[in-house]
Amino acid sequence: MEPTKKNAEQQFLELIAEPPRSLTDRLLRGLLRVASWSYRCGVAFRNSLFDFGVKPSHAAPVPVISVGNLTTGGTGKTPVVAMLVRMLKEAGHRPGIISRGYRELADGGNDEARVLGLLCPGTPHVQNRDRVLAARQVVQCHDAPSDGCTVIIADDAFQHRRLKRDLDIVLIDALNPWGHDALLPRGLLREPVSGLRRADIVILTRADLVDESARAGIWNVVEANNQVAARVELSFAPAGLVDKAGHQHAVDNSGVLAFCGIGNPEGFRKTLASAGIPIRKFVAFPDHHHYDQSDVQHLAEAAEKLGATALVTTLKDLVKIQSDWIGSAMLLALNIEAQVRSGKDSLAEAISKVTPPPNH
Repeated sequence: MEPTKKNAEQQFLELIAEPPRSLTDRLLRGLLRVASWSYRCGVAFRNSLFDFGVKPSHAAPVPVISVGNLTTGGTGKTPVVAMLVRMLKEAGHRPGIISRGYRELADGGNDEARVLGLLCPGTPHVQNRDRVLAARQVVQCHDAPSDGCTVIIADDAFQHRRLKRDLDIVLIDALNPWGHDALLPRGLLREPVSGLRRADIVILTRADLVDESARAGIWNVVEANNQVAARVELSFAPAGLVDKAGHQHAVDNSGVLAFCGIGNPEGFRKTLASAGIPIRKFVAFPDHHHYDQSDVQHLAEAAEKLGATALVTTLKDLVKIQSDWIGSAMLLALNIEAQVRSGKDSLAEAISKVTPPPNH
């Protein structure tokens, strides 16, 4: 794959996000709109089965905190999950993480699991499409039953309602809050915005990258669908450039070649800029991209042509590339941490209500 060319995912995002440039674009958007109607009906029917108790939700042995979103793509769930793990550990809990395990890598686990392993060392993580089974498994991940998990964080689980949750946290990306205002496949919404009614906490991520007026507009939509959920705003603060061993590095003023394969590449680009990292070129791969030798070779050639001494990517991408160097350029990742800008007390209070102090 030639990374400078637009891939299928980028072409799709342009089709749904930008004004149509041709009759073909208009026809394709119309077809996607029709398909989204069918998708809407399917989502509404499935949710109604849970709402009316036709489909049961199964309780886990310990409290469950779900972290999810309304849209596909990156809203920053991984750093938020890492932040919650730290909060729970500070409160004396032994948290465990469960997730679906989307696009598992050849040697086990997926990119999110590997990143969370780096960010949350010692925290058990079970990946299983069956979230109910995963919840039972993760509770017993510690060496002794008496030392098992006291709380579960369910990553990307807002739409997976078979598992009963004690706290539903929904993330909204301030840069693209409503997925181009349409359901899949015409837009990026997994379900209608009215699904916010199920949220206990709404977190606006990348809140620092939009102005006050834009934030107010987003909260107005939230208010129209949920008047009781706690509101939190956070930003993703750069915490330095690291290699695979976790060693910190600095870059010179000659600039870097930046690349990523995540759901929100523009968010990553802006975070790099906010960290003052000079970008000579930016390459976006599809979300959850698995890098092959051809990709690495193209990146090496591009870096050499630019004279870049470093390639900078996300932690999720770093863990999927075996080498510490790409050509003559060092491979580094921008480590970011979730920092609460407002609503910290509300978040802590909501978590403490559903996670009583563990018995030691």
